[in-house]
Order: sequence, then structure tokens, then C-alpha cells
Amino acid sequence: MSNSLLSHRPLGKTGLLVSPLCIGGAPLGDMPETFNYSAPEENALATVRATFASSINFLDTAAAYGDGESERRIGKVIKENGGLPEGFVLATKADRCLKTGDFSGEQIKRSIEGSLERLGLDRLQYVYIHDPEHTTFENVMGPGGPLEVLKSFKDQGVIEHIGMSGGPIDMLIQYVETGEFSAVETHNRYTLLNRSADPLLDVANRLGVAVVNAAPYNSGMLAKGPDAYSRYAYSEAPPLIIERARAYAEICQQYNVPLAAAALQFSMRDPRVTSTVVGMTKPERVTQTLELASFPIPSELWTAIEAVGFDTEDPEANRFK
Repeated sequence: MSNSLLSHRPLGKTGLLVSPLCIGGAPLGDMPETFNYSAPEENALATVRATFASSINFLDTAAAYGDGESERRIGKVIKENGGLPEGFVLATKADRCLKTGDFSGEQIKRSIEGSLERLGLDRLQYVYIHDPEHTTFENVMGPGGPLEVLKSFKDQGVIEHIGMSGGPIDMLIQYVETGEFSAVETHNRYTLLNRSADPLLDVANRLGVAVVNAAPYNSGMLAKGPDAYSRYAYSEAPPLIIERARAYAEICQQYNVPLAAAALQFSMRDPRVTSTVVGMTKPERVTQTLELASFPIPSELWTAIEAVGFDTEDPEANRFK
């Protein structure tokens, strides 16, 4: 992958320019139940500092990550830095109440106010509505609902841009087609192992909506290898998925390419993807990820990987059942 693929790109029609790599803030919130590992505060702060010092200018978090802990930690580094670095783009997400499931406009208002406080900012550049699979389309789009509340914040200059972030692809397509959102964030569904987001990428691309693609390693398996870490989309991986991941790993070995480089560049080389979100909790991962992003990969490797096949089913279909 040439370094031209590391140059900043327009985030849809927002006027913001973002790096094709984005640091994912979920693990910074110390969420061992999701990721199977813990993130001490000092590591998290060092990771955000390393991000601010790098060529990556895009950081993605959410009110819900670690029940606000991710935003609190990022806020500490913003404060010691005297604000966000010049040209830096911070995206967060407005969340339902994780205790009650409340997804009302009022709750979204509380979520935004909480984010501003934790981050220590008086305005938010980018806010996604987060995981609306936990409510209805009618509630999100209806009078007094989450979108209307975010738009009123936008009118006041508290929020600059509004996006949509969630799981189920048909649902995300329905939201993108409303024309209300400048970016859509998908996770675990456009990777070497799973291409279920493909139709979403087409629709978003056609409508000029930026695609932010998160979890290119399918929550770690394609970074650490299936034998070291057999989780897939935050749950135990099915046997067929492990077999495919092993096959990809063998192909990568033949070409002396790290599996993680192939997994990352699979997303980055797709012209429909504006930025690829990689979660991390150690400062050295920032440099390592930039190295993986520019690791030379021969075209034959992609052909061999395509021949192994991939899944097109929703990887989280059974996660919340």
C-alpha cells in the first residue's frame, strides 16, 4: 500500500478531512467484558497522547464506552494538550441509557451533555446516533426523538455534524437513504472474514455519505491470529470462521505479510471506505498500525484470499439473544 493511501480524505460532504486510519476509543474505556482484556488508565492516556502526536487525525469514541470512561480519559489528554490538536477530528456517539434502555430524545440530550462535560469541550465536531437497533426507526426519526434533538444542538452550534453508527446492515441502509446523515459507521461487517456490509457501502457511496469501517480485525482474531484469539464480533468464533481465518493466515505466511496488515488494508484499499477504525490501548500500537497500513502486499495475495471465501451473514445475529 503506497503512502498516498495514508493522505487525508474528505469525510463525505462535511468539509472535514480525516486520515484513512481512525483510532477506536472503545477499548480505551476499559471494557473487559467486550474485549476480554483490561485497559489501565495510564496506557489509555499514553495511547491518546501517541495519537495526537501521529499522522492520524481521527479518533472515535462514544458516551457508552466504559460508561463514559473512554471519553473521560480522552478528555484528560485534551485538557493537558490545551485542546484538540490543530485539524484533529474527534467523533463521539449519543447513546441510550445502558441501564434502562431509554432511547428517548431526552436521554440523547443527557448523553450529549455528558459527553461535553467528560471531554471538556464546548462543541462536538461529529456525533453519531449509536446502535439504534435497540429502538425503532420511528422513534429515532420522529418528533422530539434522537435525530431532532441532535439537529437542535446543531442549530445551536454545539454539534457540527450528525452520523449513524450501528450493527444491522438493512437498518443502516434505511437511515442512510433518509439523507439526514453525512457518515455511516459499520463494524465487524466489512472484513476479510465478513462482507455483509457490501450493499451498505454501495448505497452510501452512491449518496455521497462517508463510510467509516470499524473492527477490521473482527474484534481481534485477524490481528492476533485465530489460534491466539478465537473471538469473532465480540463472541466465541464458529468453527468455519476459525478455519477461514487459518487459511488466510497461511496465505499471508506464504507471502511474508502479517495477517493484520492484510486485514487492515482490505478495508483501507476499498475506495468506498473513507476511514478504518482500529481500537487500541497501548501507545506503541499507533506506530505499529501505521506500519501495517503501509506494508507492501502483492496482488496475488488478494487473489488467493478471495478464493478462500467469506461470510455474508450478520456476525452478531445471535449476540444479544
